[in-house]
Amino acid sequence: MASVTLENVKKVYPGGVEAVKGITLAIPDGSFTVLLGPSGCGKSTLLRMIAGLETVTDGVIRIGARIVNNIEPAERDIAMVFQNYALYPHMTVWDNMAYGLKNRGTPKPEIARRVTEAARLLELEPLLKRRPRQLSGGQRQRVAMGRAIVREPQAFLFDEPLSNLDAKLRAQTRIEIRRLHNRLKATSVFVTHDQVEAMTLADLVVVMNQGRIEQAGAPLDVYRFPATRFVATFIGSPAMNLLRGRIAGPGRVELEGGLLAFDATEFPVQSGREVEVGIRPEDLVITANGEEPGLSFSREFVEELGATRLVHGNAGSEPLSFTLAASAALPKETALRLTAPPGAVHLFDCDTGLSLRGNLGSET
Repeated sequence: MASVTLENVKKVYPGGVEAVKGITLAIPDGSFTVLLGPSGCGKSTLLRMIAGLETVTDGVIRIGARIVNNIEPAERDIAMVFQNYALYPHMTVWDNMAYGLKNRGTPKPEIARRVTEAARLLELEPLLKRRPRQLSGGQRQRVAMGRAIVREPQAFLFDEPLSNLDAKLRAQTRIEIRRLHNRLKATSVFVTHDQVEAMTLADLVVVMNQGRIEQAGAPLDVYRFPATRFVATFIGSPAMNLLRGRIAGPGRVELEGGLLAFDATEFPVQSGREVEVGIRPEDLVITANGEEPGLSFSREFVEELGATRLVHGNAGSEPLSFTLAASAALPKETALRLTAPPGAVHLFDCDTGLSLRGNLGSET
């Protein structure tokens, strides 16, 4: 296996359209890295440049120690799994998995060993004589993964491989992919717009927006400490609440619906500064204590989600939502008071959207 390194990688299409805007990223050997972002953010283009299916306008891509910018895809020692499976319909599962090895002139005993081992890993042994049309979507995707595994490449690239599956199959296949990675310890780069896939699969999440990296880190770090307003609202379901506020003093922010405490050691922001305040719905709680900081909340409606409820309403004129366990009693009155722990209150710059955590919050 090998690491994948990107140094100021850019992709500019004819007409001056910048799809990827100078990305630098180190993907560790043996890691499972997820490129996450909305449609059109450049994540698939970046993956295709690593694979050699798109040319690099500027910058350097390394797989291991080797610069691969001008190396043909077949010579990069990578394997790619596409969302449409790309299986040969006239071939059996065995032949689909063995095809690439046959083309490389791999000895027959070695082909048999690799295909048999991959089929065992993916529980495809009963299906080896079937053709793709006789398989379910999930089974076809496993065959596509098996075809990649038998090549024993330095890196696996996945281009939204679960997007054609229904919700149940997507969840099952996601677990299979993670188990497979735990066994193979193979360097993997996975593209998705689905944050659940990113959070559950990744060692390293790379959140992209408009051709740039907004934040890269461990999934829970990205969730708990978003570096930008975009990351804060893109990661998390339900999405983080964002409210306009003004710093009222050390560790206090005034909002239209009231006052909240924040951790002034994490966000050393001067009084009087206008900010955007971020609070995740699960961090808001109902309080009857009128002496502690809190927000006046007017309930509009409730979504019943099974294990939890999502309560929607307004703090002043701004929309706000919070979660409540299904077993917890929902007060009959629609006017409530909400609060949040200081450590759960995030502050962002109103203009740039950058988190004001740490030195970013200091005025110059």
